Amino acid sequence: MNIPFMAMRKIIAMISVAMVLASLGSLAVKGLKFGLDFTGGSLIEVQYEQAPALDDVRTLLADAEYQDVTVQNFGSPVDVVVRMGNAYTPTLGDEVLSTLRDNDNVQVELMRSEYVGGQVGEELREQGGLGMLLALAIVMVYVAVRFQFKFSVASVVALAHDVIITLGIFSLFELEFDLTVLAAILAVIGYSLNDTIVVCDRIRENFRIMRDTTPYELINESINQTLGRTIITSMTTMFVLLVLFFFGGESIHNFSLALLIGILIGTYSSIFVAANLLLAQNITREDLVPTPKEELEDEMP
Repeated sequence: MNIPFMAMRKIIAMISVAMVLASLGSLAVKGLKFGLDFTGGSLIEVQYEQAPALDDVRTLLADAEYQDVTVQNFGSPVDVVVRMGNAYTPTLGDEVLSTLRDNDNVQVELMRSEYVGGQVGEELREQGGLGMLLALAIVMVYVAVRFQFKFSVASVVALAHDVIITLGIFSLFELEFDLTVLAAILAVIGYSLNDTIVVCDRIRENFRIMRDTTPYELINESINQTLGRTIITSMTTMFVLLVLFFFGGESIHNFSLALLIGILIGTYSSIFVAANLLLAQNITREDLVPTPKEELEDEMP
């Protein structure tokens, strides 16, 4: 089966441009909903005698009108960390403890209560952004050295496409963006690059062996040859992430969601976006296969 992927390239290009513009618009207007790792807030750690139901703890704190509450296990099922956007006061920990104890007089002890500074969060945002830019720059150099500059441009634009759309979805739906999500975005860059490299490698190989084929036909054939590998790799990865998303707990919920979105978009970009950009740059066989040197004519008289 030979699917005419490149016949859809103009429609795909319009879809990708629309998604990127919508993502940039959402990021510009709404921004990201940063978690306490970036914005600062109050952190309270408590220890229960028996493992509590975290949903019940969240409901209890929400009913008490605490703001932006995040409840997670920490180390063991009986250790619970509560992060909230309420202004920190020396008595906040005791107030939260009293609220938790009102729930059928459960046995719970306060382990620590402290403030998470916003200044640290600002540094994390800057360093995280620089980290992503540095990763894209290194990828561009790597692909240019291993393949060719046109492949480098296509790969980096495809990676930027994946990152922008993933961030745009988090912005549009106001999903919390914390350090785990930042780690997921960096993982998406690595995963998407791996998929793109596989397709690029097959395109380069076919340029060397398929001499009587146009770049359009060759790129389409290369995508079809690697399609099975791309789909199987993506599906097996997504099965694991779906398990983490539904059963991994709140602490990695947004992490697994970011990876799910990123891998889905990354698979799409590996099949369509990078190859489309190669055609847009008029990639030819001569870009990859050096022309043989002409034999020197005998200069002897």
